[in-house]
Amino acid sequence: MNTFKALTIIFLSLAIVSCRSNSGQKKSDFSIKTNAEKGNISVSETLNLSLENKKNHIIDSVIYILDGKKIGEAFDLNGHKLGKHTVEATVYFNNQKQTTNTNVTILNNETPKIYTFRIINEYPHDITSYTQGLEFYNDTIYESTGQYRESKLRKVDYKSGNVLKNINLADEYFGEGLTILNNKVYQLTWQENIGFVYDVNTFDKLSSFKYGNSKEGWGLCNDDDIIYKSDGTEKIWLLNPDTLVEQDYIQVYTNKGKIGRINELEWINGQIYANIYQKNGVAIINPKNGAVVGVIDFSSLKKKVAQHDKLDVLNGIAFNPKTKTIFVTGKRWDKLFEVEIVEK
Repeated sequence: MNTFKALTIIFLSLAIVSCRSNSGQKKSDFSIKTNAEKGNISVSETLNLSLENKKNHIIDSVIYILDGKKIGEAFDLNGHKLGKHTVEATVYFNNQKQTTNTNVTILNNETPKIYTFRIINEYPHDITSYTQGLEFYNDTIYESTGQYRESKLRKVDYKSGNVLKNINLADEYFGEGLTILNNKVYQLTWQENIGFVYDVNTFDKLSSFKYGNSKEGWGLCNDDDIIYKSDGTEKIWLLNPDTLVEQDYIQVYTNKGKIGRINELEWINGQIYANIYQKNGVAIINPKNGAVVGVIDFSSLKKKVAQHDKLDVLNGIAFNPKTKTIFVTGKRWDKLFEVEIVEK
């Protein structure tokens, strides 16, 4: 009897779990149809939406939502952010409502321009520096370096390579990108989910901040109003400079697809210049919608520095407002290059 009761309880429990599971997995009677070919659509097109009514319900109304905003059945994508987005439809019928959704990927409508470069000057660079962030302030280079037990924040005379000020990060931190705004240096760490804020002149630590939805810290730049942060994916996060809260993000896309592993960032003449990790090139990104409008091929530079076992990829790009020129280097490179960008 006891065995029978035990088996009965088990079967009843399984039935209840099964019912709950099935009720939670009820499929919608509707699905969204779009004109996005294989889910992809150009930002220059109009997104057309319609509803597949699988059970021929008499529909009272349909509300379409894209990125939290109500849209119509025909939505002009011009000016919209690129990347993967969710379209949601709420369908009202027979005093009921159901919700369904689908994903669309918005691509740029133009192929990125290809640029090369011309070397203007070469300067010495610390060959031991695993360069993560590079930025000019008052005609002086500020540099953040990485690797555990090697990470630093430095102020450097770029012409001589002399280190003017240096602090070492604690051994448990892997330094990443930096940017300077309102006389403060903002420095990221990689996987420690923390960034530091310093006084630009003294390097005194003023505060620290946690990351939000971005799980890692890679690169930073700013446009005087917003701090932009990369996290090693195709996303660039927009941070409030006062609270350092991630308020929004853009997704970096070309006319073919996403560009991931966005790394060191620099704001130059209204655009974001971004190193792509493990690639000896830089993407030029429209900060409004994430479109890659150009790519700079720096692959030949690596051959112009001292070749050694720990030599790594191009990383570190800085714009000098005084000279109006761009400076680039790499991880454990012995040179800093001042360059002019030239369209191929």
